[in-house]
Amino acid sequence: MPLDFVLPFLRDLAANNNKAWMDAHRADYQRARAEYTGFVAELLRGATQLESALTGIKPQDVMFRINKNDRFQQSDEPYKRHMGAGIKRGGRHSPWAGFFVAVQPGGETYIGAGRWLPEPAQLARVRQEIHYNPEAFHAMRQESELLRYFPAGLDMTQTLKTAPKGYDRADPDVEWLRLKSFFVWQPVPDAEVLRPDFPTHVLAAWRAALPLVHFLNEAMAAD
Repeated sequence: MPLDFVLPFLRDLAANNNKAWMDAHRADYQRARAEYTGFVAELLRGATQLESALTGIKPQDVMFRINKNDRFQQSDEPYKRHMGAGIKRGGRHSPWAGFFVAVQPGGETYIGAGRWLPEPAQLARVRQEIHYNPEAFHAMRQESELLRYFPAGLDMTQTLKTAPKGYDRADPDVEWLRLKSFFVWQPVPDAEVLRPDFPTHVLAAWRAALPLVHFLNEAMAAD
């Protein structure tokens, strides 16, 4: 499903981010949303082949609303500048690790996977799994196929200043134990987003990140 209409619509929305403009262009929004929904449906069909736990999930279960959540607004703009989806078991707001894609013009589109800021109990289980099984963790995060699609590796922007409670600051894996998110992502230029094979590229990246998703979900499900 090409995204020929989504990118220009979002570009116009960024320049006119107010309710009056959106009301006057509601038909354009519906057209862009329908196009994005078709794109997500195509991704879901492929992702279900990667992860059987996604069986039965529909686009409306994973697509985020374009309206901003008032609790998290950092500007007066009422609408997000992107269209996004979080494809994971239980839907977009579930606590599990999964796959993400957000389309935004200006080279701001990204493909991602993992778990961003898990709840404290989940985070504790992931850290425990890294501590108990560091060989598997390091093998997973350094896997060549993962780094092919996500060359920066795990995002290191969300981290504690020191070792988490219960862990030694001298632990050889303290750099990883300090992480508050376990997520990989890669920006995508507009020209690639508009290519007919963009969904294939997204699914290939998600396939490469599948061991990360499994590692996190297995750790978070542990007692």
